[in-house]
Amino acid sequence: MTLLRVDNATNLADRVFEPVSDGKREVLNETTFNRMIAIERKRTERSKQPFLLMLLETGRHQGSPKNGGYLDSMVSALLSSIRETDVIGWYKDRTIVGVMYTGLVVNNKNSVMSMILGRMSVTLGDSLTSDQFSQVTISFHFFPDDWDNESSGRPSNPALYPDLLIPRNDRRSVVAIKRAMDIVGSALMLSLCAPIFLIIALAIKASSKGPVLFRQQRVGQYGQHFTFLKFRSMHVNNDSSIHEEFIRKLIANEARKQPSNGNGEGVYKLTNDKRITRVGKFLRRTSLDELPQFLNVLKGEMSLVGPRPPIPYELAAYQTWHRRRVLEVKPGITGLWQVTGRSRVNFDEMVRLDLRYATSWSPSLDFTILMRTPLAVIKGEGAL
Repeated sequence: MTLLRVDNATNLADRVFEPVSDGKREVLNETTFNRMIAIERKRTERSKQPFLLMLLETGRHQGSPKNGGYLDSMVSALLSSIRETDVIGWYKDRTIVGVMYTGLVVNNKNSVMSMILGRMSVTLGDSLTSDQFSQVTISFHFFPDDWDNESSGRPSNPALYPDLLIPRNDRRSVVAIKRAMDIVGSALMLSLCAPIFLIIALAIKASSKGPVLFRQQRVGQYGQHFTFLKFRSMHVNNDSSIHEEFIRKLIANEARKQPSNGNGEGVYKLTNDKRITRVGKFLRRTSLDELPQFLNVLKGEMSLVGPRPPIPYELAAYQTWHRRRVLEVKPGITGLWQVTGRSRVNFDEMVRLDLRYATSWSPSLDFTILMRTPLAVIKGEGAL
C-alpha cells in the first residue's frame, strides 16, 4: 500500500555508499536485510505478533552525485527516529531503504500506518529539502498478509518475500541441475511408461464413464496455479464437499486416523470413499494414477521431488507457517513425506517434512528420494 508517492527524476545507481551509522548501529546491506525479513516472518508465525515493513524509495534515476548526499541525510534521520528493536537496511541497494517495525500490537492497521507516516513526514521534512522530500515514495506492508486464493493463489504482497522471489546467486547452479534432472527423468519415464499409459486408459474407459485424465487446479511454487494431471480414479460429477470438509479438519488437527488395508496403523486420509471406481482403487494403491504428472514436470510446473501441490481450498485453510511449503520449493511427484511418512503422519508433521526438505534439498538428496520411492510404492504404506 503506497501512502506517499511522487515521480523521481534522479539516479544513485552508480554511486557507492559507505555504511551509514548513527554511532550505535549500521544500516544492513541488501542481502542481510532481506534475510532479516525472512527471519522475522518465521518469528511472526510462532509469536502471532505482526510486523510492519516500511519502504522508502528514492527512484532509479539519480545519477547526479550532488543529490546522493540526501540519502545519507534520510537514513540518518531514520536511525534517530526508530526504536532500537526495529531493523533498518537496504531493501534494494542505493534505491530503497527499509525499516521493520517488530513486535507490534495491532488493533487497526490504518491507524498504525497513519501514525508512522505522520512521524516520518515530520522527521524527513526536517532533514530534507522540499524538493528532496517530494522525490520519496513511502509504502507500508504488513505481515501476515492476505493471499489471493481464488485466482492466482499468490501472496498479495510480494514485497514481503524478497528472499524467495529473487533466486540466490549461489543456488542458481543447483537449481539448473535440478531442472535438468526433471527434464531427463520425466522424458525417460514418459517414454518407458507409454505402454502402461495405454493399458490404464483402456481400463478406465471400460470401467466407468468419463475422461481418462483428471484435471484439477493446484497451487505451485509462489502460489501460481496450474492444471494438475492424474489418471481419473473417481466417478465423474462427484461431490467434493466431503473432501473439503475432511481437509479442513485435517489442517486443524481435528481429523482422526482411518483404517488402512487392515494393517491396524491407520492413515490421515479418506477411506472407503464411494466416489472412487474399482479401477481407481487399484491405481491409487499402486500410485499409477500419478503417472501423468510427468507431463507437469516436463512443462516445468512441478519437479520430480518436492512437496505435493495443494488444492486452492486447502491453501485457504492453511495457517501462516503452512504457506512456506508452497513458497520455498517447486511441488513434486514424490518427496520426503512420501518416502518417510505419507498419510500415516498428521498434517503439521507433513508440512515439517516438506520444510525440512526445502531447507536442505540438493541433487544428491533428490536422487536418494527417487531411489527410495519405488520401495515406498511397492509397500503401499499410507496409500489407498
